[in-house]
Amino acid sequence: MAESKIEWTEVTWNPTTGCNKISNGCLFCYAETMSKRLKSMGIEKYSNGFKLTLHPEALNIPYTWPKPTIAFVNSMSDLFHYSVPVEFIKEVFAIMNDTPQHTYQILTKRSERLEKIAPLLKWTQNIWMGVSVENEKVSGRIPHLINTPAKTKFLSCEPLIGPLYSLFLENIDWVIVGGESGPKARELKKEWIDYVHLQCKIHSIPFFFKQWGKKQFNVNPDDPTMDKKNKIYAKGGCELNGKIFQELPQNTGKSQLILY
Repeated sequence: MAESKIEWTEVTWNPTTGCNKISNGCLFCYAETMSKRLKSMGIEKYSNGFKLTLHPEALNIPYTWPKPTIAFVNSMSDLFHYSVPVEFIKEVFAIMNDTPQHTYQILTKRSERLEKIAPLLKWTQNIWMGVSVENEKVSGRIPHLINTPAKTKFLSCEPLIGPLYSLFLENIDWVIVGGESGPKARELKKEWIDYVHLQCKIHSIPFFFKQWGKKQFNVNPDDPTMDKKNKIYAKGGCELNGKIFQELPQNTGKSQLILY
């Protein structure tokens, strides 16, 4: 477990590490870069670099958290990667089922496998399931998610690298949008964000705008959240139309809707 700087979670929990690229959103994968850095630092958990690796020794970590916690599961991997055995996924779910005081956020790009094995898993209220939807080409992941028994379903449109004009939001409980960061980050256009935000309003879905990614993408050069001294700092800033949208699903006691 590690405290996280990701705005929509509190800690990260990685029962697996490593992955491989399967779509355009993976091009500048932060987890791959971080894994290589941690390997070079001699961190044992990352001795295999970014090769998919199971960590059964990490399974019981949630039992050590002293208070209810929001945890991003496998920030450095994909729990539904085809190299992760179904039995290991069941073990991860068993821990989550047994610790209802915590809220778990799982994100995958392998939505077809998710849909296939979802009926084999126990979906307690504290498990939020999401898919990455970085552009129109991969919007087919959404129906796979909808077909699961997950009680809370969400989309991560980050890095948003193209428009999502055929976005399907029926039975979706939360949407995150964010731009790509880093020296080679691809452009984020305001009209793409505005469209997703409008669809969320129409469907009464909580909307979380995480970041522009780079200052060059931000249409407001005076956005105060570009300043690292600001308590709501984000890469490239995170104001949208003069406001900060950090809404979370409201169907759990832990979550709140935040709108500045």
